[in-house]
Amino acid sequence: MCQPVRVADDVSAPEVCVLGLGLIGGSLLRAAVEAGRDGWGWNRSAGAVDAARADGFDADTDLVAVLRRAERSGALIVVAVPMPAVDGTLAAIAEHAPGCPITDVVSVKAEVVAAVARHGLQDRFVGGHPMAGTSQSGWDAGDADLFRDAVWVVSADDGVDPQIWSQVARLALDCGSVVVPAESVEHDAAVARISHLPHVLAEALALSGAAGGDLALGLAAGSFRDGTRVAGSAPGLVRAMCEGNRDALLTAVDETLDVLHRARTELAARGTLAELVESGHDARLRYEQRERWTITDIEPGSANWLERMRDAGRRGGVLQP
Repeated sequence: MCQPVRVADDVSAPEVCVLGLGLIGGSLLRAAVEAGRDGWGWNRSAGAVDAARADGFDADTDLVAVLRRAERSGALIVVAVPMPAVDGTLAAIAEHAPGCPITDVVSVKAEVVAAVARHGLQDRFVGGHPMAGTSQSGWDAGDADLFRDAVWVVSADDGVDPQIWSQVARLALDCGSVVVPAESVEHDAAVARISHLPHVLAEALALSGAAGGDLALGLAAGSFRDGTRVAGSAPGLVRAMCEGNRDALLTAVDETLDVLHRARTELAARGTLAELVESGHDARLRYEQRERWTITDIEPGSANWLERMRDAGRRGGVLQP
C-alpha cells in the first residue's frame, strides 16, 4: 500500500532564525513559534523589532549577533527580505553563519538561487515560496494563520541536500501549509502568470477606474474591488517582486496582450466577446475544479527523488502533515 510522505514525523526541527519581519517573515515567526518551534528574528528597522518584542517575540536589529546565534545553534535561517536586499543578506550569512541550513520566502526563485551561488552557499540552501499574503505589509499585518492550508513551494532543484529539503518542507508543514515541490525556473514561469501578472493587471484596472473620474469610482462595486485588491500593496514590494521575475513576466504580459488584442478585434469587427468570455469561463472552471492529491512513497535522498518530486508537483501533488 502506498503511504504518504511523512516529512513532519521523520525529520529534525531545528530552531528558526527569520531575517526580515514584514508580513511574510513576521507571520512565519509567529506560526513557527505557535507550532512549538524555537525561533527568533531580525529586522533592519527598530520599529518592527520593538513591535515584535512588545508582542512577546525574540527579535533584534543586530544582524551579526543574530547570525552568530544561528551558527552556534545550527538554526534554519529564513531569508524574508525584499529581493533588492537579498544579496547583502546572503553576504552576511556567508560571513557569520555559513554552516546553517538556509531557505527563503522570496517570490522569485531563480534569481535567489543565482545569488546564493555567488556567495558559495548553494550546498546549504533550499528555496521556498509560501503562496500567501495580503495587500498589507509590516510586522503588524502578520498573522500566525496566514499560511493555513496555503501552498508552500519547496524548490526541487538539482543538487539540493535531501536533509535540508526535508527540514524546509517540515517548517512549511508546521506553519500549516501543504508543500508543492517545483524546480526554480518552472516556479518562476508559473508565478509570473498567477501572481505577478495579476499585480500588473490590477494596477492597470485601477488606473482605468480612476480615469473614469469620481462617477466611475462611485459606481465601482465587487468586480472592481476584487480586481484591484492587490493594487493596494506597497509599490516598492510590487516592483521588487515583478521586476525580479522580468523575463517570465514579459512572456505572460505578451500573451495577455495578444488575448486582449484578439478580443478587441472581435468586438470591433463583430460586436462580440464570445471567444474571450467563453474561454475565460472554461479556464476559471478548470481552476475551481482542480484537486490536490497526496504525494506518496518518495523518500528525499532516494533514487531519482528530485525528478519524481518535480513530476508530482507538476501534476498537482502535495505533501501534507
